[in-house]
Amino acid sequence: MSVNLALELAPDTLRQDVLAVVGNVLDDCEATWASDGAGGLHTRSHGRELVDELRRWFAAEGKMLRARFCRLGQAAAGAPPDGDVVQLGAALELLHTFAIVQDDVMDASVVRRGVPTTHVRFERMHCESGWRGEQRRFAEASAVLVGDLAHALANRLVGELPASVRTLWASLCQELVLGQYLDVRGTAAGADQVGYAESVALLKSARYTVSRPLQLGAALAGAEPCLVEALGRFGESLGLAFQLRDDLLGVFGDSDLTGKPVGDDLRDGKPTLLLAMTTRRASDDAVPLLEKIGTPGLTDEEVGAITRLCISTGAVREVSARIERAVADARDVLETASLAPAVSDSLARLADDVAWRHR
Repeated sequence: MSVNLALELAPDTLRQDVLAVVGNVLDDCEATWASDGAGGLHTRSHGRELVDELRRWFAAEGKMLRARFCRLGQAAAGAPPDGDVVQLGAALELLHTFAIVQDDVMDASVVRRGVPTTHVRFERMHCESGWRGEQRRFAEASAVLVGDLAHALANRLVGELPASVRTLWASLCQELVLGQYLDVRGTAAGADQVGYAESVALLKSARYTVSRPLQLGAALAGAEPCLVEALGRFGESLGLAFQLRDDLLGVFGDSDLTGKPVGDDLRDGKPTLLLAMTTRRASDDAVPLLEKIGTPGLTDEEVGAITRLCISTGAVREVSARIERAVADARDVLETASLAPAVSDSLARLADDVAWRHR
């Protein structure tokens, strides 16, 4: 283990290294398209629109949690940082960009990280250019393709890494798709069961955000299976806390901090644990109000009434308690995992940051 581990785990250093790799990959993509004689000027100029949209997201100051957890997984296995973990971190952040761009299309979100979403920007392009056809259809199709490009570039980076990493990567991608589908299906069907919400949180967030990145970093370092398994248990507990906190922020957060409109989860009818618990605990008198969840026309007054119901039923208190239990479970794993103190301390600090964040 490197004696300079604290410095090597500094998130700002990792961020700059990951951004450099992403920038190089985007440059290579653009250069490849520019040299393609079949497309000529159209390949260069129009392809640049997709690449520039990805550049915009990487300039928007995301948290880069997945790259950080990946590096910590590598450190947990006793390995110093290297170019491979930066490359893997860049792949994770590209995959995350794929996920959020397409998630915004599915949710019809107009703002993320305080800036217009991808499909909104392409809709403006269509409108300002005076093009024919339906603006929304063009915008959403373009956003899907931006996401597809991010996924393809992520796969390209991972394709150069060891087989053990590629196997875990495939599991991560499959789980992400299934989790997203459960979210979309649950929203459409009005799913309000606690178990359903927990399944969405596990697949869409816990594994994708925490446990798989940790395991990927450990696998990259050739970790023993017992360590990979322990990191997975830590990650699933902490990932659940992450998603439950996200659910609270979606209803009670400060939009200036979250970068997203508050109340959208209620208008979309997201199958969250918070809403499942509220529905289960509410009296019959609240049914007409709860039935309005998932309707775009939900007024600010109705959003306020539902948030008060989340509090009065004790659902907010129970979700907060679950976050505390999930963090405690994650810390219990750290106690038995025999990690280097610097790694254990970094994971513990990041656990608190994730579970009690305000954005």
